[in-house]
Amino acid sequence: MSFLNILQLIVNILFFVIIIGALITCISLYIIDKRQKHHSVLRNYPLLGRVRYFLEMIGPELRQYLILNDNDGKPFSRKQYLNMVMPGKYKNRIESFGSLRKFEEPGFYLQNAMFPVDHDELEINQDEIMSTYIYNISNEGLFDRKESQIQQEVEPYNLTHNNEIIIGENLKHPFIAKRLVGQSGMSYGALGKNAITALSKGLGRSGSWMNTGEGGLSEHHLSGNCDIIFQIGPGLFGVRDEDGNFDEKEFVEKANIKQVKAFELKLAQGAKTRGGHIEGQKVTEEIAKIRNVTPFETVNSPNRFEFLHNNKELLEFVEKLRRLSDKPVGIKIVVGNINDLKLLIHDMVSTNIIPDFITVDGGEGGTGATFQELVDTVGLPLFTALPILDVELKKHKIRDKVKVFASGKLITPDQIAIALGLGADLVNVARSLMINVGCIMAQQCHTNNCPVGVATTDPKKETALVVSEKEYRVSNYIVSLHEGLFNLAAAVGVKSPNQIREHHLLYRSYNGDLMNIIEYKKSLYKEN
Repeated sequence: MSFLNILQLIVNILFFVIIIGALITCISLYIIDKRQKHHSVLRNYPLLGRVRYFLEMIGPELRQYLILNDNDGKPFSRKQYLNMVMPGKYKNRIESFGSLRKFEEPGFYLQNAMFPVDHDELEINQDEIMSTYIYNISNEGLFDRKESQIQQEVEPYNLTHNNEIIIGENLKHPFIAKRLVGQSGMSYGALGKNAITALSKGLGRSGSWMNTGEGGLSEHHLSGNCDIIFQIGPGLFGVRDEDGNFDEKEFVEKANIKQVKAFELKLAQGAKTRGGHIEGQKVTEEIAKIRNVTPFETVNSPNRFEFLHNNKELLEFVEKLRRLSDKPVGIKIVVGNINDLKLLIHDMVSTNIIPDFITVDGGEGGTGATFQELVDTVGLPLFTALPILDVELKKHKIRDKVKVFASGKLITPDQIAIALGLGADLVNVARSLMINVGCIMAQQCHTNNCPVGVATTDPKKETALVVSEKEYRVSNYIVSLHEGLFNLAAAVGVKSPNQIREHHLLYRSYNGDLMNIIEYKKSLYKEN
C-alpha cells in the first residue's frame, strides 16, 4: 500500500470518528436539553436553542464591531474608544472630513478668539524631551496589520514653572503638579500588578501623578517613580490594624515615603456611592497583606468611615492627617444632595479647616464594580456637579484656598478644557488609561476573567499584558492630552491651558439658545 493510500485511509478514519463523535454529542445534548428544567427554550428546541446563548454571549462584540455606528455604544462609543487608543499607540489625534459630533444636541462649546495665540507665544516647558516608543504601521490588510514600535523623542508639553499647580502651599511638603492630568484612583486588586506597573512607569516617564485607589500602596505603584496620591477609603486599607481601625503608625510610615505627595479621603466615587467591593478570587496573598485582610475572601468596605458621623469629625480627621504628614490632604466626593454640599462647605468655613483639595467625581465615572441601581441613578454627572461645587466655594470665599480635581469620562483634550472652564484646577482620568494598557471594554472587571490581563489578578491572564510595551502608550496618551490642551489654549486666546476660565465657554441648549457659564450655573439650581 502506497503512502498516499495510507494517508487517505487515516483521513477517512479520522473523518468517520469526528462524524460519529459529533453525532453522539448531539444526541447526548438533545437528551440533556429535553430533560433539563431550567431553560424553557432548550426544552422546546433542544440543540437549536443553544445558538441563542452563543449569540447572547458574543452580542457585545457583535454590536461593538458590526452593528453600532461610531457614535453609539455605552459606556464608550467606538469613536471615543479610538480617541483614547490612537494618541496612546500612534500619538495621533488627526481627523479628516469633518466632525462626527451631533451638533443638534445641547452641549458646551469653547469660544475661539478672533486673534488666537501663536504657538511660539504659548507658555510651554519643553526642556526635558521624552524618549518613548510609537507604533508605525508598515502594512494593513483586510485580516492582518503589521506594525512595530519605533523609538522617538517627543516634546513633553509640560506646564511652565509659573503655571504649575501648588496644592498645600503653606505645608512643609506641598504637592507641585507639573501636569494638569493624572490618574484617578484604581486599586491594586481591582487591577493586576502588570497593569499597575505599566501605569506607574508610563505616568512616571510623562511626569504625572498616580492615585492608588482605596486598596493601599504596593511596590508596583512605586515602580515607575511617579508622584503618588494615597487614597484612603472607608476600609482604611494600608493604614489600618488587624481589627480594621485606623493605625496612626501605618499612616506616618506611608507619609514618610518620598513619592507619596498627598492623601485623599474617599467619601464616594462616581461608579459607587458606597464602600468598595472586591471578589475573593482577586484577593491574592500579596493583596491581602497590603490591605491587612484575609486572602481569597471577598472584601466589602463600609459605606462610609464608621468613626466619622458628621462634617466636624470629618474635617478634624483631615486636620489630624495633615498634622501627622505635613502633606496635602483632600476629600473625594460625588455631588448628589446639594444641601449636604452646602453644609459641608459652611462647616469648613466655621471650623476654619479647609481640605487642601476636593476631588469631584461625576456619576458617569465607572472603573469600580457596583450595583446597577447605584451606577445608573445615584450622583450627578460631572458637568452638573462641578459648577455647583465651584459656585459654593466662591460664595463662601474659599475658592482660592482649595484646589479642585475633576473626574468622569474626561478622555479628550476638549472635554478636559470644558472641565477646566467649569471650575476644575486639575483632572483625573481612569478608564482611558485602562484602555491604553490594553482594556477592550469586555466589562468583566469584577469577575477576575479580564481577557487582556488588565482587571485581573490571575497570573495566567496577567501575562497578556506586557509592561514594556503598554507603559509607553500611557506616556504617549498623557503627553498627547497636554499637547491638545495647549492647542485649545491658543484657540481661546490664552498662553496656558490652566488659564482657561468660564468666560471661554458657551452652553447651547436644546432649542439653540446660547448661555454663558454664569447663566448656565444659575440654571442648574436655585440659590437658597
